[in-house]
Amino acid sequence: MQKHSLLSQLRTNGLFYLLSALLLLVGIPVYQLLVLNPTGYGTILAGNNGPALASAYLSWIGAHQFQFILHRFLLTLTFVLLLTLPFILFRIIVAQELVAQVEQGEEEDSEETEDELPAHPWRGKGFVIIALWAGLSGLLLYILGTIGGTIYLVIASSGAAMPANFTLISSLFSLVANSIGIGLLALSALFFGAMIARRGRYLWPDIWIAFGYTALAVAALFSGSAVGVASAPATGQATLTTPAMLLFALWVLWLGIMLVRLQPE
Repeated sequence: MQKHSLLSQLRTNGLFYLLSALLLLVGIPVYQLLVLNPTGYGTILAGNNGPALASAYLSWIGAHQFQFILHRFLLTLTFVLLLTLPFILFRIIVAQELVAQVEQGEEEDSEETEDELPAHPWRGKGFVIIALWAGLSGLLLYILGTIGGTIYLVIASSGAAMPANFTLISSLFSLVANSIGIGLLALSALFFGAMIARRGRYLWPDIWIAFGYTALAVAALFSGSAVGVASAPATGQATLTTPAMLLFALWVLWLGIMLVRLQPE
């Protein structure tokens, strides 16, 4: 019964991750293409950075608040659906490590029984614990930064003139979400990927090994994006932001498919 409950939970979370990935890969791009761009959104973002861009962006938000809020809602929902992801990867890695410890113990002592399972199998696995909390913190900061930035932009766009401290405050929200939040997600992906890759075929199927190495690529792109945003926070994105998000979405999609397809042993 406990295994069946865990399997159902993993499959349910897999469905959440599939929905999140589809929002990033299809939903949000299609919404931007069909709804936002015809209103001039893409043209404004393609403009030169500076006060003129900020003023034009606020004017656009003021004239299209509903479309803007819906866009930010979809983006926030994408990451809300991923809040359990660090815990799920943590549990999977710890479970695999536990299996390895049991098998190793059986090889060393054929008389060991299943009741003598090693306690705290995650002990000595500090990287995976860091990955868990870095991932959760990164997701929360991205969500809170996006929500806070959205509220501020809507309020600022309602005024007759651009607030004097607009660049500073909007940059702070951007740093929280797109630099600190994404940077912590990069750290999480790095450690999760390293924990899987270092054990290799001794512990993991080939598809999970490839998944682990892909996590390292996600970490690299996310790190570059976070540094790029930190150097120019007013823009809210960097050259690597789009490819980083696309690879992250594919990585999440991959995990979702693996979880949904899990079968009882």
